Amino acid sequence: MNLLIYVFKRILQTIPLIIIVSFLSFFIIRLSPVDPLAELKMNPAISQETLDAEIQRLGLDKPVIVQYFKWGKSFLKGDLGVSVTGEKVADRLMERIPNTLLLTGFVILLTWLVGIPLGIFAALNWKKPADRILTVLSSIGMAIPSFFFALLLLIFAVKTGWFPTGGLTSFNFSSLTPLGKITDVLWHLVLPVTVLFTLSLSGLQRQMRGNLLDVLESDYVKFARAKGLSETKVVYKHALRNAINPMITLLGFEFSSLLSGAALTEFVFQYPGLGRLVLEAVLKSDINLVMASLMIGIIMLILGNLIADILLKIVDPRVRV
Repeated sequence: MNLLIYVFKRILQTIPLIIIVSFLSFFIIRLSPVDPLAELKMNPAISQETLDAEIQRLGLDKPVIVQYFKWGKSFLKGDLGVSVTGEKVADRLMERIPNTLLLTGFVILLTWLVGIPLGIFAALNWKKPADRILTVLSSIGMAIPSFFFALLLLIFAVKTGWFPTGGLTSFNFSSLTPLGKITDVLWHLVLPVTVLFTLSLSGLQRQMRGNLLDVLESDYVKFARAKGLSETKVVYKHALRNAINPMITLLGFEFSSLLSGAALTEFVFQYPGLGRLVLEAVLKSDINLVMASLMIGIIMLILGNLIADILLKIVDPRVRV
């Protein structure tokens, strides 16, 4: 029951945050001298009726503050307007969001399955050769720009032909068996997942190592050792539970950083995800798509932090507020 109340309070706290961020985002974009419908007007496939409907929906003939409320009302109704391609923005987003969640979900899962054990291993072997090697490798991983690393892997894939170089599925995807379809999608995920996994792993492993080293020097851990407890119990029963709490807090930020960092990676590998869609929308001045994508990204960020807070309360019973 307490957990449900906690979740309810956290959800209520996100509402004013979403309103404030949407307000700022809307007015920053409106400060641009670009006509929100400029690209739509240049597309001969867009009818005058569609343009008039967009003017009415956005309230472009009214003051900016009125435009914000009209845009917010239409967003809550799920009416996100029309893209410069003539397609509905909502349809384009629904095509891309599952792909981005699939990519980021794989990366987060692999990062945590590998990064936490590596961080623990490095901390338990502090200043030993294994720890120094992991420190050097993680520093290299954090220093490599995602765009550059993605280009290297793309060149490798083109030269060897071992991996697909773009998209999420092969041309004959519809004719494959269910198992073949799953295998095909996973094969297309290898390169983008490798790029994002490498960059995320480096930071997570170093953070886990640092947290555990700090906890191992605390008084209660020294007291546990003085009582004669085995090193295994001291590390995994006492120290690890406290060292991993900050990692759970970072989960929400990890989710948001992947959403932003995935854009260039998706662009290089032509992955049909939300990041690539937003990047293309900005380049084409597709204002409706930019605003809708921005709001979806904000909601995903807030949901990621909400999930992290809930997990932290479950793991650490000391959390009350």
